[in-house]
Amino acid sequence: MIGVISQPVLTYIYNRYGYASPNRDAVIELRIAYQNKQKYLSTRIRVFPKEWDKRYHMVINRMDAAIINRTLDKLMNQVREVIYEMIDEDNIDIFAIPARLEAKKKRSMTFLEYYAEKSETRKHGLGAITQGRYDLVLRVLQEFDKIRSFTDLTERNIIALDDYLKRKGINATSRFHNYHKFIKRFIGDAMRDGLLRRNPYDTIRLDHGDFDHSIDKCLTLDEVKQLQNAPMEPRLERVRDLFIFHCYTCMSYSDLAKFDSHLIQVVDGTKVYCGRRGKTKVRFTVPLLPPALDILTKYNGKLPIVSNVKYNAYLKEVAAAAGIDKLLTTHWARHTGATLLLNAGVPMEVVSKVCGHSSVKMTEKIYAKMLPKTVVAAVNEIEDKLI
Repeated sequence: MIGVISQPVLTYIYNRYGYASPNRDAVIELRIAYQNKQKYLSTRIRVFPKEWDKRYHMVINRMDAAIINRTLDKLMNQVREVIYEMIDEDNIDIFAIPARLEAKKKRSMTFLEYYAEKSETRKHGLGAITQGRYDLVLRVLQEFDKIRSFTDLTERNIIALDDYLKRKGINATSRFHNYHKFIKRFIGDAMRDGLLRRNPYDTIRLDHGDFDHSIDKCLTLDEVKQLQNAPMEPRLERVRDLFIFHCYTCMSYSDLAKFDSHLIQVVDGTKVYCGRRGKTKVRFTVPLLPPALDILTKYNGKLPIVSNVKYNAYLKEVAAAAGIDKLLTTHWARHTGATLLLNAGVPMEVVSKVCGHSSVKMTEKIYAKMLPKTVVAAVNEIEDKLI
């Protein structure tokens, strides 16, 4: 006689804690009983006592009763499938069933669906600009339309995506740091979740760009003064003033947009602005130099903030009006301020604190470019010692 394999018993349970009443609903749970142990899975479906049939363990007296009961049947069948897999593996663990269900759910997802779901978690606590970057990458992947499923994550398609971004006019630095690095994070998540076995980025070499390319996007002190003193029509004058304040504080646009004059303190007779970066939550301290204070006074402590899109658009006109042949953007201000501080002899550690970087290494990597005249001056100082 062939023995019968012991299996978990599945039963829907309603109002396990007895809290339900005619005016209070309760949740329906799936009870999994096996070898004197029990595991309850919440269906997240709540009904009132009159809507639950105790005898047949089903929902009644509701317009959507048939839909709910089909949902309950579907969940029970999914749990049975997991149990059958465990029986084949000769390892029944009812407490591992929720994780197995979640893994099966994710395996049925496309990579784009996985990205959209996972990004909601990754965006938590980040600044608006970084959150928007996650959304932008998803839109680009949807437009590209060659990477949708997990099987589409091949070396050939990653290279094709890079070519696609290049045709859109995106430089190598931005392609790598603003697109590929985001995608690699989700590939890493998928591998940890058991949805992907290998990372296609491991076997290809993409152009990372050159940080010096972005560092070149800064004004000299003479150009800052030229911009500062140039006559402007009122519309552009406000944007110019915002940019000058931006240069002298080294803030990111997102932190600039949240500027609050109430956070200004006086330390040893100097006014400083103390805040926390929206992107990294790292604290920063910015001594307010006279040009920045003059602008605050001009606008009664409230900066003439415009949207990032308008800011970037108007800066082109501001540069032209000042006779500066450079395509200014908001990030030029941060690069300009940090570079001028470094070239004025401000220690790297101090500039790192002003910029709100999480480490001095980041400051060195991004901003430690010396203007030619600074290098010459430094060499002249030790000339006598060398000859």
